[in-house]
Formats: sequence, C-alpha cells, structure tokens
Amino acid sequence: MSVLYKEFTNDEEVVTAIQSMKAKGVEDKQIYVITHDDDRTERVADNADANTVTASDVGLGTAAKNLFRKKGDELRAQFEQLGFSSTEAEQLEKKLDQGKVIVVVKDAPAGFTL
Repeated sequence: MSVLYKEFTNDEEVVTAIQSMKAKGVEDKQIYVITHDDDRTERVADNADANTVTASDVGLGTAAKNLFRKKGDELRAQFEQLGFSSTEAEQLEKKLDQGKVIVVVKDAPAGFTL
C-alpha cells in the first residue's frame, strides 16, 4: 500500500478524476482533497464525495498544533501525516500556493496509478 497524489487546476477535473478512481476500486475513505483555501477544500470534497484531512487523520497533537500554525505549516503537517516526507510535503504545499488542488490516495491498492 502506498500514498499517491495528483494535482489539478480545475475543480471539475477533480470531481471527474475522483469518480474514475472510485470506479477503479478506490474507496471513499482513501481519497483526500487538499487546497490552500478551507472553503474551496470543503466545496470540492463535497462535490466529489471525498475526504478532507481532519483531526482524526493527523492525530490530536498535530491538530492542536495546527490551531497555532500558519496555513503553510498546517498544510505541510497534513501532507506529512498522510505519509509524505517533509521534502515532498514542502513541494506539495508550494503547488497549493499556485492555486492547485491536490488529490491524495492513501493506502492505494496494489497496481493502482493516478
């Protein structure tokens, strides 16, 4: 099992891609949507019937720390808790700064690619 991601620039593409993932056997609970804006994250995740990163995903300690962190630090911590290295988390957070939407598949089934 692995953690995979794909970046998108268009919210509608995210919804279509997630529907395709589900058709290929990826479960709802494995798919996360992350953007730099909390409202956009919620909206896209709701439209795609996917998850956002919550306190239960990152753990109570990280969730508490996120209350006092800057947005970039919070997003990097979320990526790290999903299974990315700190270097990968930093690169992904920079993509979010550019307005991208990142879709993460945690514990992707063997042989699944994005």
